[in-house]
Amino acid sequence: MAQVLPASPASSLGGKRYRFATEVVTVDNPDDPHNAASVPIYQSATFKQTSAGGGGEYDYSRSGNPTRTHLENHLAKIMNAKRAYAVTSGMSALDVIARLVRSGEEIIAGDDLYGGTNRLLSFLAKTQNIKTHHVDTTVAESVLPVLSDKTKLVLLETPTNPLIKIADIPTIARYVKEKCPHALVVVDNTMMSPYLQRPLELGADISYHSATKYLSGHHDLMAGVIGCRSDEIAEQVYYVINATGCGLGPFDSWLLLRGVKTLAVRMDKQQANAIRIAAYLEACGFKVHFPGSPKHPQYELHKKISSGPGAVLSFETGDIGLSERIVDSAKLWSISVSFGCVNSLISMPCRMSHASIPAHVRAERQFPEDLIRLCVGIEDGDDLLEDLQMALSSAGALPNNA
Repeated sequence: MAQVLPASPASSLGGKRYRFATEVVTVDNPDDPHNAASVPIYQSATFKQTSAGGGGEYDYSRSGNPTRTHLENHLAKIMNAKRAYAVTSGMSALDVIARLVRSGEEIIAGDDLYGGTNRLLSFLAKTQNIKTHHVDTTVAESVLPVLSDKTKLVLLETPTNPLIKIADIPTIARYVKEKCPHALVVVDNTMMSPYLQRPLELGADISYHSATKYLSGHHDLMAGVIGCRSDEIAEQVYYVINATGCGLGPFDSWLLLRGVKTLAVRMDKQQANAIRIAAYLEACGFKVHFPGSPKHPQYELHKKISSGPGAVLSFETGDIGLSERIVDSAKLWSISVSFGCVNSLISMPCRMSHASIPAHVRAERQFPEDLIRLCVGIEDGDDLLEDLQMALSSAGALPNNA
């Protein structure tokens, strides 16, 4: 986690690259005439031009806004991307990427996906004749039988949400480039954030985020981020963003730029708490899904491609009713969808974030209905453990003296 960021076309202080925690909190603002310490909010829809023929750097905020530009340059720096773009939500980011796929082309994706992602892929199949092959991405070779000249995107989540499966990004990227050099490897990096994992350095062509989560960190805005490995891909992505008008507004750009500065310190605390919570649940005998546990089947792989386990985990109780009682009994853990907030959240994905996936599909993909997802925040770790223990005991999951 103390890695020095590699060289990038994005700007940095004096051309020197620092460790992530320094880079993420240092936002360049060289063009401000008043030397503002914080990037200003250019809350303007239009910009005056210098002549009848235009000539200004900005003309209409749909196409570009100075606040959004500062944000995007900063994101490109911490993602080590050629270019980065900010849009109105994580699903908007995926929608922009999916518009690079033409009718008749195909997508390869995992078999454990966020519900919104699954919904969009189903929509593309019904309306655009874009087929998605769902494979077990924990086995890199599983993509080989379905790679073809029709493949346009290979879409990876790692860790997956909510079963926390790990995909071997470098190996899958190599297979794709060898067999389908024109296909794009796309990684949803929301759960790890650029602090713990940078997919573009592992062979991905596009890395995207729901910036509503860790990048923002406070659940007070909705945003999505797309990072591109090459100028060619960046131009295609920008064309779609400009054409559809989904670029992030100036105020939300400013909020995101403010929030991302504390990414490293937030993630350090959340991750430390998550490690304690996972160890406690394992000691209680639950089946825990967490890449920081040596019991995780892809524990060693995750260590190779990431700098830490993150702060999202899930566990199985073996009984749907018991899981419901645990969730209802928690006090500090708010019942809520999403993750990445400074506050700790608890939910049953099959009831909330993944409810849009039909029950028979969940069954086919061995998605346990009793699964509880914990999104660990920055509260005092002792308080979180005590509250969780109380919820488990109240629900009847532990002996009264446990």
